[in-house]
Amino acid sequence: MSDPAALETSSGIDQQGIDLVPPHRRHGKAIDLFFLWAGTTTNIFTVSYGALLVILFGLSFWQAIVAIVVGNLIAYPLLALASLQGPKTGTTNMTISRSSLGPRGGRANGLFSWLMLLGFEAAGLVLVYYAIAALLGIFGIDISGVTQVAGIVVLGLIQMLLPLIGYNFLMAAQKFATIIFACAFVILAVLILPKVNIATGEVGADINAMISAISLVVVSGGLSWACSGSNFSRYLPEETSPLSVGTWAALGGFVPYLLLQSLGAAMATVAVGPDVDLSDPLAVPAILPAGFSVPFLLLVGFGLMVQNGTNLYSSSLNLQTAGIPAKRPVVVVTDSIICILITIFAVAQSSFYALLSAFVGSLSVWLAPWITIYLVDWVMRRGNYDLAGLMNDKGGVYWGVGGVKLPGFVSLIAGMIASALFANTGYFIGPIAAAISPQHPEYAPDLAIPAGIVVSGVLFIALTITNKKKNLGIA
Repeated sequence: MSDPAALETSSGIDQQGIDLVPPHRRHGKAIDLFFLWAGTTTNIFTVSYGALLVILFGLSFWQAIVAIVVGNLIAYPLLALASLQGPKTGTTNMTISRSSLGPRGGRANGLFSWLMLLGFEAAGLVLVYYAIAALLGIFGIDISGVTQVAGIVVLGLIQMLLPLIGYNFLMAAQKFATIIFACAFVILAVLILPKVNIATGEVGADINAMISAISLVVVSGGLSWACSGSNFSRYLPEETSPLSVGTWAALGGFVPYLLLQSLGAAMATVAVGPDVDLSDPLAVPAILPAGFSVPFLLLVGFGLMVQNGTNLYSSSLNLQTAGIPAKRPVVVVTDSIICILITIFAVAQSSFYALLSAFVGSLSVWLAPWITIYLVDWVMRRGNYDLAGLMNDKGGVYWGVGGVKLPGFVSLIAGMIASALFANTGYFIGPIAAAISPQHPEYAPDLAIPAGIVVSGVLFIALTITNKKKNLGIA
């Protein structure tokens, strides 16, 4: 049998899938997670989320700052906690979820996570394409028809390289990207801040809008990344301090989100013409000196390529958890092809990108119950997992009934139903959410996250403690 480390070195492609990372491949320090998540989150999407709080939700600048601080203080501890299991188990979050859902129940979980990340990848690649098309347009080069399709294919293949080569290359790229992006956004802030008028819209919005805005901050950041936390921390040595793992992972996302979303909220107060929508990331050059347009568009393209590298790496692992019997590099290529096809379709449909973004946002309906069950299960078993059981596709201590752990799976479904009933994604309003604001249901608060957490958490605890040892798979 070939040594996995030797295989990676000789082929140049990382073969490590959801299988346990062996001790000889464990390396690095917890601080590496800071650069991974900082490189992933320091991009123009983060700025645009901050602008949305003012433009879409009608918050004043100071209300937006409160929503940003509160939302990120809720979200990034979740990423921290979901990163702690990696060094101890050596495997991914979705694989660890088998302990609460069972091998077959975990397949649905892997599928949901894959769909979420695929949505982020496609949205990112669409924006990369528009950025590059705008950049070429500055130099008088117009792409359409066959050249448009060819351009999307080339961009998709380029972004595929980062996760295909693997973890080590991805970590190195993220560290480099963090430094570049930090410098670029400092310059962006210097150019924008003199034009800011924080008194704009100082009347602000009501409590319903504040709740929905905080929900957007939570789901757009730490909650979405939580399902990938251990995907990267699993490469750290087992003896790595859990406090260091959680702290560096959380700070890597929290600091960029706090600063860049605040910049986005400030940017939304700049006076612009009626044809400029500052919630659109590519509209930012309209308030910048003309000479900054080219480097800005390059920054957008490069930054989202790096972010998509992280998404592709995790989504390929989640597709394996969903039951696809293929090596990770094969899944990365397959995932990239699907992403390219979605992007080709998306750029031909003017409304598709907005619908895709709404779809991604609606996945808080799954994320809130999942992270609750995942963390409650971890606490109840005191962080101890049967590693052989996690790797079993059939049988083992986590098999449950027909491959499904009923306490976890029933709680997940119930939590998702509760989340949907209380959700307001803009395109879908749950009946209970609508009843809270019957005169104007479109302004109802988005309570999907707290509803999903409470229902799934209470039910999972109640169903598990009836036979704790059996339901947790403890001998």
